[in-house]
Amino acid sequence: MADLVVRSRRGVVAGEERGVAVAVERGVVVAVREYGARIPADEERDLGDLALLPGLVDTHVHVNEPGRTEWEGFATATRAAAAGGVTTIVDMPLNSLPPTVDVDALEIKRKAAAGQVYVDVGFWGGAVPGHLSDLSGMLEAGVFGFKAFLADSGVPEFPPLSADQLGAAMGAVEALFVVHAEDPLHLRASSHFAKYRDFLDSRPPEAEVAAVRTAIAQASKAGARVHILHLSAAAAVDTIKEAFPVRVTAETCPHYLTLDAAEIPAGATEFKCCPPIRDAGNADRLWQALADGVITCVVSDHSPCTPDLKRGDFAQAWGGIASVQLGLPVMWTAARERGFRLSDVVGWMSRNPADLVGLTRKGRIEVGADADLVAFDPEATLVVDPERLHHRHKVTPYAGRTLHGVVRSTWVRGREVTGSRPGGRLLKRGDT
Repeated sequence: MADLVVRSRRGVVAGEERGVAVAVERGVVVAVREYGARIPADEERDLGDLALLPGLVDTHVHVNEPGRTEWEGFATATRAAAAGGVTTIVDMPLNSLPPTVDVDALEIKRKAAAGQVYVDVGFWGGAVPGHLSDLSGMLEAGVFGFKAFLADSGVPEFPPLSADQLGAAMGAVEALFVVHAEDPLHLRASSHFAKYRDFLDSRPPEAEVAAVRTAIAQASKAGARVHILHLSAAAAVDTIKEAFPVRVTAETCPHYLTLDAAEIPAGATEFKCCPPIRDAGNADRLWQALADGVITCVVSDHSPCTPDLKRGDFAQAWGGIASVQLGLPVMWTAARERGFRLSDVVGWMSRNPADLVGLTRKGRIEVGADADLVAFDPEATLVVDPERLHHRHKVTPYAGRTLHGVVRSTWVRGREVTGSRPGGRLLKRGDT
């Protein structure tokens, strides 16, 4: 007798779509059978023609709690994640106060998150000057790896590493390093960017290309594994492709794949992020890199702030896009137009990010995996209404856009997320 059986004529399993009946006991998938298979269960949900997906795994989320909880917070971020079909997030180490750069700060963050998360949550550690001796302790305490910047992070308490410091960090511990790859020598600061083009020109593709080369070179010297965060510049794709045998992977974000710099109006700072949104031709090349397997993950880089910090021009406004709830429909809308399958999107947004951080029970529907499931209507449309978003502040570049794909239900380890009671867990590296 299973606790739950979920049936769908369109289950995404092992990279293909087929009819399935998924049996769940104690939060774990115990059987994956044909759609019409007879499986006794305490509860049964027949989704019919709705798609059944593994929960998305978003390894790039800025929750900002504690210290800047007015920007977001674990309750609102994870509620938004669940509403968007995301069942696991990995929280970035900066924008919270204190930043997660030592074991004490990690424990402060875990205490802040405890009891208020709607999805499962893991944590990155931070690699910053003055704290490289803390890396091994954080790794033992369960962080999934370490984030580093090569340019200004935007907050003074999380300074960047030099190339040599990045190499020293990589040599200090055997861990995954995730790098914000922009080279400061190629960036141009200003107190005033009235037009988006001015801001875009201040962060050219060369900044990403140079930083990707630096990250790969340091990883090669240290024998380390490196992951390039939120790749915006398609010009860096060949550098990544040619890096073998260095263990390098890369991600991009829905906004880099679907938004066009040419269509961003003056003053529309809801579109500002770093690195910046580039042109449609650049996006085409990023899509090709996904198809070729050079870019393996699509994540949100959910980076919210209070509305007042988004005011001003493109020099003054905070650089970040809050989109953890919208990534799946944004991606599916664009992917289907380009001839990709729903299973492709699931690979980029579920299994591959889970594998990146070693969460081998996440991001897939198979026996032994956590029963993180999503009922998704790929044919339905929605018009993005900011007031219906669950993250704390309703600023979004997608406002008013018509998207394909609606999340109907989300289960985390077999329990449907209704928003009435947080049921997520805090994860550590090694939790499989």
